[in-house]
Amino acid sequence: MDAKEMITELEDILDVEEGTLELTTKLSELEEWDSVSKLSVVIFLDEEFGKKATGDDVAKFETVKDIVEYVQ
Repeated sequence: MDAKEMITELEDILDVEEGTLELTTKLSELEEWDSVSKLSVVIFLDEEFGKKATGDDVAKFETVKDIVEYVQ
């Protein structure tokens, strides 16, 4: 999965309009970036990439790019 595909998946997880997210998007500025979304990202990373993200890992995600780089 390339970065563009991953951004599309994240837009779906966060329930934001397609084309809303960019690599530089700050997660803290998204009202949709809440505890449910964070848990959904953890599940997504596990199911799609076999990455076992912890709460500490997710807390370090500041931008969409941080999530993309986590799986690479």
